[in-house]
Amino acid sequence: MPNNRDDEFANGAYIEGAAGYPPRWQSEAAEFRKTHASRLDAGIPYGEGEREKFDLFVPEGKAKGLVVFVHGGYWLAFDRADWSHLAEGPLSAGYAVAMPSYSLCPTVRIADITRQIRRAITVAAAKVDGPIYLTGHSAGGHLVARMACNDERLDWQDRLARVVAISPLADLAPLQETTMNEDLCLDPDEAAAESPVSHKPVCPGHVWVGANERPVFLSQGQMLADKWDVPITIEPDRHHFDVIDGLADAQSALCRTLLA
Repeated sequence: MPNNRDDEFANGAYIEGAAGYPPRWQSEAAEFRKTHASRLDAGIPYGEGEREKFDLFVPEGKAKGLVVFVHGGYWLAFDRADWSHLAEGPLSAGYAVAMPSYSLCPTVRIADITRQIRRAITVAAAKVDGPIYLTGHSAGGHLVARMACNDERLDWQDRLARVVAISPLADLAPLQETTMNEDLCLDPDEAAAESPVSHKPVCPGHVWVGANERPVFLSQGQMLADKWDVPITIEPDRHHFDVIDGLADAQSALCRTLLA
């Protein structure tokens, strides 16, 4: 039965027309993939699992660097192909854009997903030279923040220019009290180890949230900004489902912050 914690993390129930967003994302993503087919290398494997693949959009000419976008969905939903249109901003600015899928809970644990995203970036980084910029939304915001944590050093971390965590889940402990945890299977040790607020960053960071988000996402974002001593932008008139829209526009404040 839903509890107060469930309500804290419920987004769609507080967004007008929430049910229309996923079909819109899928439609815009499909159209983007169609119109940019010549710039797309789809389904590049980074592991053996069916979902351990990423799409790579490449600009005309030599890429200025690599942007990686990691999708959200509480580690339980969605796929890389639902978000292709969000590559538009960095791609039009001259960057290659990698968009990975990952295995979903309860098939795997969140710590497993963290390792998958590390492998995805390792493979993508070998294909594109230059600085690496990471961004992700909600659970994806958590995952890109984990990539910038100092608990495990990887060669490509030396190339990290910036991580922009959009509406991130930064402290996983409260999720243990939600009904989602029947699938997430978080225990206290994993919740602590997988919380970005438990670690220090290895590169510059920025937290981005919408002013109209659920209070828990505002507090989680502020917590990460405080723990990491990085800036936070609270974008006016944005909620959890449209706070990502700026990634589709190279001139938006979000995209300019990412690529600064």
